[in-house]
Amino acid sequence: MIEVLAALSASAASGMRIALPLLVIGLLQNHQLWFGVPILSSIPAPVVFSILTSWSLIELFASKTLLGQRVLQLVQLVFSPIVGAIMGIAVSGGTEVPSWLIVLISALFAFVLQIVQVGWFYRWSGLPLWVVFVQDALSVSLVFFAINAPQQGGLIALILLLLAVVSFKELRLWYLEQHQPQKRHKS
Repeated sequence: MIEVLAALSASAASGMRIALPLLVIGLLQNHQLWFGVPILSSIPAPVVFSILTSWSLIELFASKTLLGQRVLQLVQLVFSPIVGAIMGIAVSGGTEVPSWLIVLISALFAFVLQIVQVGWFYRWSGLPLWVVFVQDALSVSLVFFAINAPQQGGLIALILLLLAVVSFKELRLWYLEQHQPQKRHKS
């Protein structure tokens, strides 16, 4: 069960940022770098490090502007389920839960968090700067929790899921209000 909580924590991190959690998980593994991370372990470490560092910097700086947020939303919407699945498998280790279930849960969880972020982006016409900084900090923190304190990280991830469900309900109501036909009065 602890491995599932770790996978939830890691996939929540990848639901906010893509490259930053992968970079952090590699750096936390010291000399092994991305040894246990699917797909990345087959690519030479310097290449993975260069790509993830570059993309992490792009994520960190582009997320502070409206155009950057818009472009990142598109990229993250496509890749967050993939990265969520990779992160889930990377931190879950040898668990009794089937790998396909970890992949499915992690990918869907990352996708749900990303969809809610896209909704708030369009509702607010861009995310406020404080939200972006909270995302950055949570993304890194959740990876640390996934590796060092999976129970606490899983709990934080479940709280984020609860917030995402409540937010989705709020976004749906807002959307319905926006697209409700106007009543016409005859004079």
